[in-house]
Amino acid sequence: MFQFKTLSLLLIFLTGTFSPALSQTLEKYLPEDVSYNPDIPTPAFVIGHEVGEFHVSHDKLVHYMKALAASSDRVTLEERGRTYENRPLLLLTITSEENHKRIDQIREQQQALADPEQSGELNLESMPVVLNLAYSIHGNEPSGSNASMLVAYHLAAARGAEIEELLHNSVVLLDPSQNPDGLNRFASWVNRHKSHTPVTDPSTRELNEVWPTGRTNHYWFDLNRDWLPAQHPASRARVETYQHWKPNILGDFHEMRSNDTYYFQPGPPSRVHPLTPQQNQDLTLQLARYHADALEEHQQLFFTGERYDDFYYGKGSSYPDIQGSLGILYEQSSSRGHARETVYGIKTFPETIRNQFSTSLSTLRGAYDLRVDLHTYMREFYRESVREGRDGNIRAYLFGDSNDRARTWHMADMLAAHQIQMHMLARDVQAGGETFRAGEAFLIETEQPQFRLIESFFEQRTAFPDSIFYDISSWSLPQAMNMPYAELDNRAYDSELTGDRVVQPKKPVGRLIGGQSSYSYLFQWDNYYAPRLLHKLQKAGVRTLVTSTPFRTSTDEGSVNFSYGTIQVPLGVQDQVDPEEIHRLLRESGAANGIDVYAVHSGLSEEGADLGSPGFTPLRKPEVALVVGRGTNSYEAGEVWHLMDQRMGIPLSLLEQQRISSTDLDRYNVLVMVSGNYSALGGRESQKIRSWVRNGGTLILIRQALNWGIEQELANIAYKEESYSAAEEPQRYADLANSRGAEVIGGAIFHGRLDPSHPIGYGFRDSSIRIFRNSTLFLKREGNNPYATPLVYEEAPLSSGYISERNLELLSESASIVVSSQGSGRVISMVDNPNFRAFWFGTNKLFLNAVFFGQTIESESTN
Repeated sequence: MFQFKTLSLLLIFLTGTFSPALSQTLEKYLPEDVSYNPDIPTPAFVIGHEVGEFHVSHDKLVHYMKALAASSDRVTLEERGRTYENRPLLLLTITSEENHKRIDQIREQQQALADPEQSGELNLESMPVVLNLAYSIHGNEPSGSNASMLVAYHLAAARGAEIEELLHNSVVLLDPSQNPDGLNRFASWVNRHKSHTPVTDPSTRELNEVWPTGRTNHYWFDLNRDWLPAQHPASRARVETYQHWKPNILGDFHEMRSNDTYYFQPGPPSRVHPLTPQQNQDLTLQLARYHADALEEHQQLFFTGERYDDFYYGKGSSYPDIQGSLGILYEQSSSRGHARETVYGIKTFPETIRNQFSTSLSTLRGAYDLRVDLHTYMREFYRESVREGRDGNIRAYLFGDSNDRARTWHMADMLAAHQIQMHMLARDVQAGGETFRAGEAFLIETEQPQFRLIESFFEQRTAFPDSIFYDISSWSLPQAMNMPYAELDNRAYDSELTGDRVVQPKKPVGRLIGGQSSYSYLFQWDNYYAPRLLHKLQKAGVRTLVTSTPFRTSTDEGSVNFSYGTIQVPLGVQDQVDPEEIHRLLRESGAANGIDVYAVHSGLSEEGADLGSPGFTPLRKPEVALVVGRGTNSYEAGEVWHLMDQRMGIPLSLLEQQRISSTDLDRYNVLVMVSGNYSALGGRESQKIRSWVRNGGTLILIRQALNWGIEQELANIAYKEESYSAAEEPQRYADLANSRGAEVIGGAIFHGRLDPSHPIGYGFRDSSIRIFRNSTLFLKREGNNPYATPLVYEEAPLSSGYISERNLELLSESASIVVSSQGSGRVISMVDNPNFRAFWFGTNKLFLNAVFFGQTIESESTN
């Protein structure tokens, strides 16, 4: 029989790349009392080096997992999709050979735990426990993905009665890399800066990766905040796996600061979301004893109950908590590269890997011992969820916007990803001050297994047991979508409202109404994808106009009211594209983007401006650059990039700060700057941008970029500041951290008042809008010019989430957006992020309006 381990060690010896000071042989990772099947390849045999000697690249990780699956009857491998950079998203299913033969039956039984009509018939003691071990969702927290090879090898190759018993009673869903693009980016950095002789200096280049870091995905998103929104391919794959299996435990393996130790949950009791049952925390605490034993065996320090909370359900460690499972966060202090000096001495990469391997096995051991309790908990969770939905005050939720079917579809699609049962609305209804149309609105009945998850999506919460939040404090989906919605109580609910069941919502399809026109075409700006259609026309060379005045005109479907921001394609002024091509573009692109386009045959309107009115302004195609690079906030930059590229199909130049001095800015007419440190923009670069704006450019400043705009005297804005009438009373030093944390706005939702007649407000039919805020910048309203502030906060602005009384007072009646003039250009200052995490669809249009219509804002309306 061929000895794979022997050969692998020989190969490593021959390569001459072994670093004795840092190396750790496979045997030093693995349990001492376990023998292994020599027919199963070790990691080193496949990837060419021992685990931890180098950071594994994603291609090597894939290569090893494929080799393992090919050699073991305990392992099957599936590809669940691809990342933006076309890397495979893998999932290994590891269990006994006998279980693999009935794997569909096991999964169906697991699913039945979430169905009260079936769960009572299950024999819980005979059911295997299901674990989802998920590694390194932050690519520069690599100990998890590197440990995944050890976990997979151990489960595939270990021999003996103990492992056979474990695998007979367990199914392990192993995700070796939740963020392949980020993992590969980071591995490439540390491997190419590694010295043969270990360098542990925290200042060395190896331990200080460049911007953007490997933490994020291709578009610089933190995927560990995307479990609920599920806006990225990797997230959709993870959520699909979770809902396909409904595991009892999801282990989420991370890294934290180098001078920390090791963390595992439970977290602070006061910072657990109120919808999470206490039994979830009790079982998490029971499981914690297994992790403690595993780490104590290696004399590792650890902590629980601090820092990391269980509030926002959009993280991997909390998403299961609202679905009858346990989400467990594991945080290993990071070596950053291969070795690093810390307050506890030298921390090596192999040490971090070993700890993640140890807690992976302790999770499996604890799950095995607690499997009946875990199954019982899941069964009771869903029984209680259905009871709460049936007996509560709210019988159903309604949502839908007839003026924007695309945004409505996005909301329905997001909910459907989590197996939330929905129906089309069967007949028109008025509720909650809104009118919902049959066939265009969705109805969600609360009497269903996912009621608690639905409640978390729709709740508006303003009272909390704690004032400290690790992440956002509210994520109300209808408010994020700026979506009309209503709650139906027992009196308002009627079973006749329930139409056909919707499993997968269908994308809306637009129509060309009136056939081919010989005069002009019109389409409203309400639809989410109207900017994509407009850009497609502009890219083809079609001349377009936008209206600043509403009007009503005749169409083949009768008189239609057209609102602010309506786009006109007049045929008489076209000199680059012939009428047949324009007709084809509008018919095909309108259909693809869910937009109704109207062919009109007369320039005379029935009411309001005629089609040749000065109220129609010619538009130029946006040529957009986004300032990026060291110092800029990669999250906010990535949100802009993703919106423009993935959603709108608009080219976006990523312009490094350091290249501005040598870049011809005249090729752009829109420049976007997000939060960041712009010290790299010296006097020459700043003057260059100032001249560009004065010559007609549109500069969009988001959040902390406003500071730079003020310093450069480009944005005529100022902040509100709190005044103190007397010195504060002395406080206890022990309360310092909590006092500071209580003044942070980690993420909450507020009421805003928008001017729909302003170019920034085009496409909004209502002045009421919900704004997401996660900063303590409070912008003054422009007192001298009432037209310069198209979006302000209400007097009592809090809608959902946490904010201190001090900050709430400052926020009241403050500005969210202010427009300034610089020569013939405009500076649009947005104190809030309209593109937050790619799921704040409700304010994306504010940003896109700045891009497309900033050029049309009259100077008299600006500061």
